[in-house]
Amino acid sequence: MTALTRFPRFFVTSPSPCPYLPGRQERKIFTELSGQHAGELNDALGRIGFRRSQSVAYRPSCAGCTACVSVRIVADQFQPNATQRKLLKRYGDLEVTACKPWATEEQYDLLRRYLTARHPGGGMAAMDESDYADMVEQSPVSSYVIEYREPSVDGARGRLVGACITDRQADGLSMIYSFFVPDDTRPSMGNYIILDHILRARDAGLPYVYLGYWVKGSERMAYKTRYRPIEVLGPNGWALLTDEDETLAMPLPSKVRALA
Repeated sequence: MTALTRFPRFFVTSPSPCPYLPGRQERKIFTELSGQHAGELNDALGRIGFRRSQSVAYRPSCAGCTACVSVRIVADQFQPNATQRKLLKRYGDLEVTACKPWATEEQYDLLRRYLTARHPGGGMAAMDESDYADMVEQSPVSSYVIEYREPSVDGARGRLVGACITDRQADGLSMIYSFFVPDDTRPSMGNYIILDHILRARDAGLPYVYLGYWVKGSERMAYKTRYRPIEVLGPNGWALLTDEDETLAMPLPSKVRALA
């Protein structure tokens, strides 16, 4: 390993408004992933809560706030509940392909529809086709775009209904970013993509699926705890999330918050 891999240089961003918890400021610590040992460094940082964005690994480093918690599903112990089994059966017709990290116009069009419907005011709303290509192709680690398509008809490729930029790490699959049809033609598509990654990790002999950060108090992130068992990263390392932990972290009802 090079010295930069063994002792990477870290930087901290300036504070900016938190996109998940109103009234709070977010700050990130990050380092560059480059060179022949980039994958090795990414694996090591992933185990301590870092995420990858293009050629950068980052994690929250917010003053006075620890609401963002790294989470990973224990793939080989996961047992789908009744709702999840129905979803796997319903979408068993989809054709799923692990593609090389190369951006396509079809993927970008799907991303635009997804962002417009689901995150119109988000930080990615202004992303153009070149930005998307950078997000997919500027990966110094083992990365794929997992495509989800409806069945082929008369030899023609089926409609693209979902995609996920995914890293293969030494101990699991890291879901970098997923997007899918935002209409009612394929409801719960995002949940299906997570379930598919759990099965893929299990088939590959990988113990975990990394989902990024579970933001305590953010209803937008509550879906991540539906996949059990799931581990959270705390001061003493990774530990299983319990029902009590989740209840304590749930946001207060709006009427209660108004009185707090």
